Amino acid sequence: MINLREICYVRLGTRDLESATDFATKILGLQRAGGTQEKERYFRSDDRSHTLYYFNGDPSDQSVGFEIEDPSSLDKAGGELEQLGQPVHRGTRTECESRRVRDFIRFSDPNGTAIEVVVRPEFVGRRYFPSRDAGITGFSHIGLFTKNPVADEIFWTNVCNARVSDRVGDLPLLRISAIHHTLALVPSQRSGIQHINHQVESTDDIMRSFNLLERHGVPIVFGPGRHPTSSARFLYFEGPDGMVFEYSVGVSEVDEEAYRERQFGFEPASLCMWGARAKRGELKA
Repeated sequence: MINLREICYVRLGTRDLESATDFATKILGLQRAGGTQEKERYFRSDDRSHTLYYFNGDPSDQSVGFEIEDPSSLDKAGGELEQLGQPVHRGTRTECESRRVRDFIRFSDPNGTAIEVVVRPEFVGRRYFPSRDAGITGFSHIGLFTKNPVADEIFWTNVCNARVSDRVGDLPLLRISAIHHTLALVPSQRSGIQHINHQVESTDDIMRSFNLLERHGVPIVFGPGRHPTSSARFLYFEGPDGMVFEYSVGVSEVDEEAYRERQFGFEPASLCMWGARAKRGELKA
């Protein structure tokens, strides 16, 4: 089993690096953290060197990084994947430097989304200093599109160490730590990343950002609302290249010994207990 420790970063291709940079700093509220002017930009949301990376490229070129314990665990993970017939790419020195990690392997999940398992992601001694007061406390989780929720769930829970916290219809919410979920597998006919979540300090931060997003004409996708599964208050909105971002606060933690997974119907009340409805996409119940 591949024991993932935590989610590290998201890498996104974009046709317009300047617009993506403006969004990441002026709207989303992340800290610019280097990168070449023409090719790439790094952004911080916590004490790590970066959690979001934009580069000049096709928006369908996306990957997600997860930390693993040590080099021997990485070697073991690569061997297990190859035994399953999964092609594995070992990162070159240049690729490792680009990701600011000591080593990594890259492969695809059953749905074709690029996953990177990394060793020793870089942290920074300087305090995270946001570009605006969004209240962000860190990068927390992602949603992934899945054409086959059953097969993808088996991969993440049998090949990797994820556990099911809850399901909404056929949509499983998976955790790799005590936090309610790190992954949401969203049924779709697409592959890739469905949304990117950052935690904020308070519900007030969500409402301040809601008003700022509306003033700047940023499309609101879902919320403000509250998930009955994780108890998180949330707000989803659209960023560059159609990528959906989320702010949330108050996500619950799981007692591994006492908790049991729950099944919710795929209906509006299962997605938001305040009555908000998704305006588009796969979460539009």
